[in-house]
Amino acid sequence: MKKVPALFVFAFLFWLAVTWSFDVASVVTGAVVSALLVLLLAGIGLEEAPLLLLPQRLLWALAYVPVLLLYVVRANLDVAYRVLHPALPIRPGIVRARTSLKTEAGRVLLANSVTLTPGTLSVDLTGDVLYIHRIHVPEEDPDGDTERSLARFETFIRRIFE
Repeated sequence: MKKVPALFVFAFLFWLAVTWSFDVASVVTGAVVSALLVLLLAGIGLEEAPLLLLPQRLLWALAYVPVLLLYVVRANLDVAYRVLHPALPIRPGIVRARTSLKTEAGRVLLANSVTLTPGTLSVDLTGDVLYIHRIHVPEEDPDGDTERSLARFETFIRRIFE
């Protein structure tokens, strides 16, 4: 049951960071929403939740946000460029990428990061294999190319969750 207080603190701090409002009504609402969230998610396997409050993991999580945003912006530009220039190749397809992340939470964050990146969509996560739909699948070594792309995210996620 150690995860319940840690999850509450994380959810409440996230609420405060997103709303950036410290008036009484907002703080009370954040506390109530965080408590409800904890009650709903307490039974879900979040064994790593207390570890997320370690300062070095929080710093890696904060460092991951701009990295993810950078790749989201780059992918947005790539998709927009492909739409505006129809001569560019579009070869949609599903690729298979193996991840080296050990924790389930890390793998889920990786899958969500892929889905947030325009032009890609996580289709399935089975064990350490992630199936990804890509807007353009390269002809040579598509799985290896995808795994190299995922390695940029995995470096940060590993430090957050493992």
